[in-house]
Parts: sequence; structure tokens; C-alpha cells
Amino acid sequence: MPVTINNEIAVAPATDLQATEAKNLATELGLQMTSLDNTSYPLLLVKTGERLELRRTGAGKTGPVYVDFTGGRADHRRREGGGKKQTIARAVGIKGQYLPTVLDATAGLGRDAFVLACLGCRVTMCEQNPVLGALLKDGLARAANNSQLSAIINKNMFFQHGDSLEIMSRISQENRPEVVYLDPMFPHRTKSALVKKEMQVIQQLVGEDLISDQLLTLALNTATRRVAVKRPASAPPLNGRRPDLTYETKKNRFDVYLIH
Repeated sequence: MPVTINNEIAVAPATDLQATEAKNLATELGLQMTSLDNTSYPLLLVKTGERLELRRTGAGKTGPVYVDFTGGRADHRRREGGGKKQTIARAVGIKGQYLPTVLDATAGLGRDAFVLACLGCRVTMCEQNPVLGALLKDGLARAANNSQLSAIINKNMFFQHGDSLEIMSRISQENRPEVVYLDPMFPHRTKSALVKKEMQVIQQLVGEDLISDQLLTLALNTATRRVAVKRPASAPPLNGRRPDLTYETKKNRFDVYLIH
């Protein structure tokens, strides 16, 4: 599936050693191959010796965006995040030994899916944007080779590239997930370092979110137990629909819609 904004992004190898892999990736994604110093593209998908990175070029250059479940915040959250007492765990309905099956319909960089997988949920991750999908697959592949994470990745994390609306509409009755999880794109107005580094780059890549309201409607017809929607603390409910339950954190909240 070609990237719809392929005039704004190209693939580049970090060194000549990655040239073949970068060329194969460019062909797979329907993107142009270029050099690392080419700033005519606002975004570059860079194949390094260690990982795949999304980089912004030119005056708006920021640090690279990539998926890493083996270290950093993801690993810290796995070890020190609070286990089943985490707000996200309560939002999807984890309780005692009950671990629901989850369809993450807006997987993005896969961070929330990873948290749920580490808690024992079987998570199917849907991502429509092929560049985000490539970053996510790269992170999953590296994590699958990590001795501490391989069992979690292979048992509980499943990636499906495609339009979540189409994927949910095709799910058979017997394969419906107990929970559909949504974290739709929301216009961020704060200027935190995280927003600058990641969200602005991701928003530049994927463009405006035009299907969130449709996602909620279809999610409610897909999940067998509940739909959990992650929202910024100040954001209105998705679709203007009042949730049955709300779980709040300092920065975000989870609106939960129970399937009656």
C-alpha cells in the first residue's frame, strides 16, 4: 500500500551497509530512495544498523522517532509501571486472572499495546499508515529477539496492517475481541518536548484524523464487552458520546463504553 504523502517522505540508508535493505523497504512502501543528506523531503525513513527511524529534516529537524520495546520508557514501564493497577489495565477491564482479548485499532507506535501484552492480554494491533506500520514491525522484530521479551511478543502481540474500519467490519462473530482500544489523534496544543519530538512528526506523517467518530461507532459494534478510548484530559468525549465509566490520570483519561 503506497504512502499517500509519498512526495514528502523518502527512504535513506544511514550508511552504504544498509543500502540494500533501504532499497527493498522503499520498494515495499512505494517510496523513493534517497541519501541521508537530502533535505528536499520533509521526512526521511532511515535504515540504520540498529533500527528503523523516522526523521524530520531541514529547519524543523528533531530527534528520530522509532519503536523500542527493549529499553527506555517502554522497558521502564514494563518493570515499574504498576502492573494490573495501572489505569489502562482498569480501563480495558483487567481484573484478577481475567485478561481480555484486545483489538488496538489505532496502534501507532504500539506503546499501549505493549503494556497490555506485558500484562497478559492478547493484543491485535491495527495500523493503516504503512510508515508507522514499518516502524512498528521493526520494533516488534527486534523485541522478538530479546530473551526477556520474545515470549511476550510471540504470544501476545499480533500486527495487522490495514484500515481499522475495514478490519473491524470483516471480523467474524466468533473472532470478535472482548475489548476495542482507541487512541485517536488529537490536535496537541502544548509544547512539551515529547510533543515536539514525536507527535508533531507523526501528525505531519499521517495528516488530519478524519475517522475517529466512525471508529467509535464501529468499535461499539465489534467489541463483546467494552470499548476503551484514550483522550487528553481536556478533550471532549469522542463523538460527543458520554462514556459509562471514566478513569483519569494527570495528562489523560480513559473513557469506557460498556457493551450492554
